[in-house]
Amino acid sequence: MQNRNRVFEDAARVAGGALGTLYDVKRELGGLVRHQIDKMVSDMNLITRDEFDAVRAMAIHAREENEKLEARLKALETSVTKTKTASNNKRKAGARGVTPKKD
Repeated sequence: MQNRNRVFEDAARVAGGALGTLYDVKRELGGLVRHQIDKMVSDMNLITRDEFDAVRAMAIHAREENEKLEARLKALETSVTKTKTASNNKRKAGARGVTPKKD
């Protein structure tokens, strides 16, 4: 009976050692795979999330600025058009001898 217990103890010790070894192999392989993936990603010349967010913020700011400038340009064009129209009306009225109405 004692012989049988000894066999089970030896088998348990061997199994425990094998599990420990397998765990170490798994950890080592994980490190190697992670290193290879990092190397491939760095070779691909990808940007980081921080860089992406910074460029995205710049693009949003530029778009907002563009919209403001577009609105300002339209207002200026409208103002110029009104001024030209008023000037043309005064000139036409003066040519005909008519006094233009004052607003």
